[in-house]
Amino acid sequence: MTDTPFARPADVMALPRLGGLALSPDGRRLVTSVAALAPDRKTWRTALWEVDPTGRRDARQLTRSAPGESAPVFTPDGTLLFTSARPDPDAGKDAGEPKPALWALAAEGGEARLVLGRKNGIGGITVAADSGDVVVLASTTPGAEDDEADAARRDARKDAGVTAILHESYPVRYWDHDLGPTVPHAFWVGQLPVEGTAPDWRDLTPDAGPPNGAGSDVALSPDGRWLARAEEVADPRASRRGRLVVTDTASGETRVLVDDPAADVGSPAWSPDSARLVCTRESETTQAEPPDYTLLLVDVGSGAVTDLTEGFDRWPSAPQFDAEGGAVYFLADDDGRHAVFRVVEGGAPVRLTRDGAYSDLQVARDGSALYALRSAFDHPAAPVRLDPQATDQQPEPLPNPGTIAALPGTLRELRATAADGVEVQSWLVLPEGASADSPAPLLLWIHGGPLMSWNSWSWRWLPWVMAAQGYAVLLPNPALSQGFGQEFVRRGWGSWGGAPYTDLMAATDAAVELPEVDGSRTAAMGGSFGGYMANWVATQTDRFDAIVTHASLWHLDGFIGATDAAFYWEKEFGDPLTEPARYEQNSPHRYADAITTPVLVIHGDKDYRVPIGEGLRLWYDLQKRGVPSKFLYFPDENHWVLTPGNATVWYETVLAFLAEHVHGRDWSRPELL
Repeated sequence: MTDTPFARPADVMALPRLGGLALSPDGRRLVTSVAALAPDRKTWRTALWEVDPTGRRDARQLTRSAPGESAPVFTPDGTLLFTSARPDPDAGKDAGEPKPALWALAAEGGEARLVLGRKNGIGGITVAADSGDVVVLASTTPGAEDDEADAARRDARKDAGVTAILHESYPVRYWDHDLGPTVPHAFWVGQLPVEGTAPDWRDLTPDAGPPNGAGSDVALSPDGRWLARAEEVADPRASRRGRLVVTDTASGETRVLVDDPAADVGSPAWSPDSARLVCTRESETTQAEPPDYTLLLVDVGSGAVTDLTEGFDRWPSAPQFDAEGGAVYFLADDDGRHAVFRVVEGGAPVRLTRDGAYSDLQVARDGSALYALRSAFDHPAAPVRLDPQATDQQPEPLPNPGTIAALPGTLRELRATAADGVEVQSWLVLPEGASADSPAPLLLWIHGGPLMSWNSWSWRWLPWVMAAQGYAVLLPNPALSQGFGQEFVRRGWGSWGGAPYTDLMAATDAAVELPEVDGSRTAAMGGSFGGYMANWVATQTDRFDAIVTHASLWHLDGFIGATDAAFYWEKEFGDPLTEPARYEQNSPHRYADAITTPVLVIHGDKDYRVPIGEGLRLWYDLQKRGVPSKFLYFPDENHWVLTPGNATVWYETVLAFLAEHVHGRDWSRPELL
């Protein structure tokens, strides 16, 4: 077998991982963040690397510190800004623990210098592309007028032993953290202070309140005059939605640009002349209809709004203007890919890329090129250069520190026909050596979301670890998956146990017909919605030898009442007290008596999206029925498993469970468990 690092999960943790891009104004420097295993092998450490946009020179490391660096962005003069919790070299011995602050690295190199900091850290920045003005996001306590007052209020709580938070509006949690008592505000700093001077902080959002304050979806116009942001507002039945507002950075006056009661509006991006914005519009869901997305072109002066992608049967995201402001680039899932598109007002979107999944799109200011991170199931994220207008592009990666030499198998695309005649697309990873003479056992791996699709490399859900152990891994995109049209999503809307399940079975049937796949040895697994589907599969069929369910939904009524954004899911399923039908039809717990397949349950206690109660009840329901089962519990992990040690034992436990029930081997408990 080819020598790859995927045979041992611990070796996978040591592979470098790229994320984020920043392009200098002159187009000569491309910077990315690279996460690598820290010396203690317990955490990842992020550093900034420079990639040659021409592809002629090797990448070089720019920063190095124990806390790491992230969120790179360039100023108009080529200075590289980044955030880091590295200590201030000029701070005294009583400075306390460093907090995330803004650092600057001059274009000519040298040592980075601290340019902006607050006693309790900063959360992010946005920079005006032409003027170089800066707006900083930082959380502060209610009523605190400045950094000193904020620090005093925090200290008073700490000294009094108070950790309580009083909520007066929904929600109270988000993914893995509690909301409040602080909320983010947007502070005007203007020009970065020269060394030895203090910045003049001015709160542009003094009325920002709980639960999410000024938010994080902000953009400063190129001329520095306007701050655009998606402002959350309350809706009936404890719901929330986003509207688009702009703030005059000189006066602090805020006005609403787009406020659509039937939609969420966000992801604002500015035209080069600071006169227009492009943003996303996500329609409000109902029990009858899933969301739909489009791009809005907004004139800042008049407030006139134009639908830029009307009739486009895909979901656009991450829009950006081209260098001249005459066209907009965006990303969208399309047929198992996450592609780059270009659209002009009045025209139809044109797809620029062939295969792969793109992110972090950067537009060269002279219009000569686009840059992005490209990944696929057979390639981790790597920087690439794109032509701004050519179609069917398949760019080669630029030299970078995250290249992987070989994989333990091959990737192919598979298509099946569902029960209702609809085509279901899948990706299939075949392990090295799989053949008609030596077919591989099949692992059905179901994606989460549910409104997403399998289309890109993921370090958390990495099929090559399984392929290295000889498994064929099927990655289907069933009903509810995005990128196949609105009707494809609608097929599974409010009926999670219907078309999504039959699509998965159709894809599995197509896979086991291949001579390289052994249909007599199979397992199914998934996380989040994929965990829900794994549970549903366990209640509907005994065709699989093992089920692995991570962060999964088990009791839909209980889940919707306890998750961090209950209003979102209730729009699809209805009020469980007055409209129980969809809960009764689709909740796996109602069919627990049908489960005979061995189940591995995995859950993190800090998971607020799918709270731990789902995993606990599933585990109890399996145990009291005598179903062969195990429960892998992570007290300090969230919806994902993010630390290297825990991620390693996650893979080790899953592989041991599959080995026992798919291959019939004796159970081998992972050493550190």
